[in-house]
Amino acid sequence: MSIMDLIERGKKERKQKKQKKALQNAAIGAAIGVTVGAAAGVLLAPKSGKETRADIAEAAKELPGKAKEIVEKTKEKVAEVKKEIAGQTNPDVNEEAPQ
Repeated sequence: MSIMDLIERGKKERKQKKQKKALQNAAIGAAIGVTVGAAAGVLLAPKSGKETRADIAEAAKELPGKAKEIVEKTKEKVAEVKKEIAGQTNPDVNEEAPQ
């Protein structure tokens, strides 16, 4: 394996890590956005305190399911991007040097 192959391999690995981090950040941002949006909607709705508390309790029950759904979608997206990156990678660069 030549030095140029090693340099290219390093570049591709850094690019893959950067893309993975971007997807993770997007998933975290989406989860935060959903949470803040739901909380704002409940707290700003013109309802009595009793109704608002009931809505908050219901939203709290739904939150783990929504978070799990977001995590699953993110995992799927990461897997898709990983396959795409693997398809673009030169197979010669991924081979280990003979010993």
